[in-house]
Amino acid sequence: MASILAVCVVHALRPDSGPVGVTAIDKRPVDGPVKVGPLGLYADVQADRKHHGGEAQAVYAYGQDDADHWAAALGRDLPPGWFGENLRVAGLDPNAARVGERWHVGDRVVLEVTGPRTPCSTFARWVGGDDERGWVKRFAQERRVGAYLRVVQRGQVRAGDAVVVEPGPADAPTVRDLLHV
Repeated sequence: MASILAVCVVHALRPDSGPVGVTAIDKRPVDGPVKVGPLGLYADVQADRKHHGGEAQAVYAYGQDDADHWAAALGRDLPPGWFGENLRVAGLDPNAARVGERWHVGDRVVLEVTGPRTPCSTFARWVGGDDERGWVKRFAQERRVGAYLRVVQRGQVRAGDAVVVEPGPADAPTVRDLLHV
């Protein structure tokens, strides 16, 4: 059964050399329920709303299997939130999700898959800068980028919530299909 392993929100805005000057990629798990509204999780923020956030990118989900892959490849622990995700999930592959498929989370929340996360230079700097040269390309080429979701129905989410997938159109592309490497 698919479930939420962790719900993550911004821990702190960090200085960043990108055009905005700060990044909100530093997400960490929180205890208890978190409200979900049209622009994502309460107590979360996107520093660069031109490229991240908005209603079509309100929530970012990343799979534990993918996190395990990268932990082995990078030789370090990658706790929930490390990828800048809001939801660390188990039992489903966000990259194989079809656009339009809906995730029923917990008692009330409904999220709809909108597309892939596009890795960026801020993410590369977060991962390790010169220590991981070519990170953006490497991350994208592995096709383990996670999924953005829009909020269809508000409510609360918490670690341990079940995720029930309502299939989208059978001919809709998957998140992986939409990723342009």
